[in-house]
Amino acid sequence: MVECPGPATAVNDSSLSGYDFGPGHPMSPVRVDLTFRLAEALGVLGDRLRLVDSRPATDEQLLTVHDRALLDAVVRAGADGSHDDRCGLGSDDNPVFRDMHAATARVVGATIAACDRVWSGESLHSANIAGGLHHGMPSRVSGFCVYNDVAVGIRHLLDQGAERVAYVDVDVHHGDGVERVFWDDPRVLTVSLHETGQMLFPGTGFPQDSGGPRAKGSAVNVALPPGTSDAGWLRAFHAVVPPLLREWGPEVLVTQHGCDSHIEDPLAHLMLTVDGQRAAYLDLHDLAHEVCDGRWVVTGGGGYALVDVVPRAWTHLLAIVAGRPLAPETATPEEWRAHVRSTLGVTAPSRMTDGRTPAYRDWSEGYDPESWLDRAINATRTEIFPFHGLDPLP
Repeated sequence: MVECPGPATAVNDSSLSGYDFGPGHPMSPVRVDLTFRLAEALGVLGDRLRLVDSRPATDEQLLTVHDRALLDAVVRAGADGSHDDRCGLGSDDNPVFRDMHAATARVVGATIAACDRVWSGESLHSANIAGGLHHGMPSRVSGFCVYNDVAVGIRHLLDQGAERVAYVDVDVHHGDGVERVFWDDPRVLTVSLHETGQMLFPGTGFPQDSGGPRAKGSAVNVALPPGTSDAGWLRAFHAVVPPLLREWGPEVLVTQHGCDSHIEDPLAHLMLTVDGQRAAYLDLHDLAHEVCDGRWVVTGGGGYALVDVVPRAWTHLLAIVAGRPLAPETATPEEWRAHVRSTLGVTAPSRMTDGRTPAYRDWSEGYDPESWLDRAINATRTEIFPFHGLDPLP
């Protein structure tokens, strides 16, 4: 791992827990609380990773991505509980809750703060793991996402003077909202590795979806077959992401780290382990140092195995953001496990590993047309690489 000079930051305050769709909803804020408790117990937080506050996003900032009609509908819903089918408010995925506009503006503001710290040079890396609401669309809420903090954050970077931003999304679901916002913007490269839309929400994100007429090749989609595990996922990642980022040459790397690609996640069908996810985080960290002098903005995302997966995966992520990765075999502290037992009545994992050593076969070693995974990788390379002057062949 590349050595990181200077402190990194993570945005966190109690107000971020207000983004809460209520009891029984998969996206519980307890996952963020458990992550920071685990990170603190393991010594991840401190001089190398300082916690910082943020302000809520203003309406003006939200309107750089979202329509005024959506903001008005979200404000109404948060005040009187009204549903609005036109913009997706009140569905099973997106139930309304009290003060939802203010709560979501807090999440967006936290991502803006992370972007500001990195762009100003105050922090080399900055994280908002409560963020990553990548399905939010300009005119509607979608997939547990009210406003799209990632898209607003990237727009903020562009407004501050950034000319080339790369966005890499490793959530199991297609990063459709961010892609939609920057579909025809040649300044933003969006890359999403996700379970194929043939099998999973939102049903989009295929290789031929490659950007608008002014930005062909700027939208990159790797649609992975269900059952893809560490080896296949890392094979796909390394076949597509590093060569594109090296050629693109972004000034800032923004990443979304939904950990719902894990084998134990209840809402999808990939089979990664915490160890495979940790390997991807290390790779993205090092790519940030290689291609954009380390400027790295990190967000969370999906992840619905609230105790067994999310806190461990994101604590590994925060440790990497801090420049001090945790050894996979690290034990989880008894104080953290006791908290989980007392508050949730379940047994927490005892180690920070799933006991796997991630390895993969590099794309240069050959393409197997009989493999669904290899056909998916090849389709993306064939569609996208020529736009960037890259050879799609192995």
